[in-house]
Amino acid sequence: MDLTEKTITRNIIYEGKIFKVIKDTVQLPDQSLAAREVVIHAGGAGILPIDKDNNVTLVRQYRAGASDVLTEICAGKLEPGEDPRQCAVRELEEELGLRAETVIPLGYIYPTPAYDSERTYIFLARGITAVSAHPDRDEFVQPVKMTLNDAVKEVCDGKITDAKTQTALLRAERILSGKD
Repeated sequence: MDLTEKTITRNIIYEGKIFKVIKDTVQLPDQSLAAREVVIHAGGAGILPIDKDNNVTLVRQYRAGASDVLTEICAGKLEPGEDPRQCAVRELEEELGLRAETVIPLGYIYPTPAYDSERTYIFLARGITAVSAHPDRDEFVQPVKMTLNDAVKEVCDGKITDAKTQTALLRAERILSGKD
């Protein structure tokens, strides 16, 4: 059975700086019609730096959507036409003041695919060196350093709740332990 939905009409409900909201009328596999409301987002990229001692550096920052301060990998929105790796490397330097000798792709995730088009690319950074951080003017982040094992434990204990960060930590742990 083909599960694809065919868009019949599209209306833009809202268009802002970061995303737009659309309302589509779609034809379902059984030929009936349904409405779909979707957030259209350019996507993003995040990066997990792990030093030679297997310490990770994450950031704590307030997230309006969660109404809470979350612990996350540093990440940012893709600029139009920007390569996800380039975005991740830029964010690593801006937010944490770090550069990586090696950047390893860990794949991508759809954080909320039921209603959001965002695709977040995830990378692992190795061979870390310190440079000067320069976060955006409206960006307030606090670096947090811990062992990879402690970070994975915080994922399993429900303390790190951000999906891209959970994915990055669990994938990196598998790669570095030789399981992948």
